[in-house]
Amino acid sequence: METTEIRRLIALEDTHWWYRERRAILRRELRGLGRTGRALDIGAAGGGNTRVLVEEGWDATATDTCATAVELARQRGLRAVRADARALPFEPGSLDLVTAFDVLEHVREDRLVAEEIARVLAPGGYALIAVPCDMALWSAHDHAVGHVRRYGREALTVVVERAGLEVDRVWSWNVLLRPLVVRHRRRSSGSDLRRMPALVNAGLSAVVRAERYLPVKSLKGVTLFLRARLGK
Repeated sequence: METTEIRRLIALEDTHWWYRERRAILRRELRGLGRTGRALDIGAAGGGNTRVLVEEGWDATATDTCATAVELARQRGLRAVRADARALPFEPGSLDLVTAFDVLEHVREDRLVAEEIARVLAPGGYALIAVPCDMALWSAHDHAVGHVRRYGREALTVVVERAGLEVDRVWSWNVLLRPLVVRHRRRSSGSDLRRMPALVNAGLSAVVRAERYLPVKSLKGVTLFLRARLGK
């Protein structure tokens, strides 16, 4: 992701419905693990998700390939290092959790990223991954933010399992808004990341929050989440 896009993300992520609800998903997943320890947030940008890790009791480090992102995360009081996800500067088996939200789709050698996640995890450690789903949704937005691909469930599972991780579950997110996203993406000419009117933001937040209580996670959405662990 380019520096300008990262700065735009940081300016919006505290209020934008997409990022707020993703952080809520992360928080619920962390609480569901019932543990804490050392965590790594890959592709952290300004550290919005890293802050959630810290708030939930994890000893967390943010990493990003962009020097600006790392500096901005540090300005927010987070521990951050510049690193390539294909060659993480951490010892084998040294981490209890790795998060990689919107990372794999940016890297041609996504298998190397998955292998690095498996390498740095301790036995019994977890990986939480999020990627954009379904090449049918490919649009100018994907080009603008530097995506290489979008994923189907099987493709994502294969990449993770071949790295040596055991997939616990895969689920869809942003299912209810998918028709709206499809329509919007067909007409888009660039990144979707922009500030929106407060009422629109609130309305979209309410719709996507409803998915917490509805049996829609097996349907097609806009994002795929995956939880995996390294066998003991």
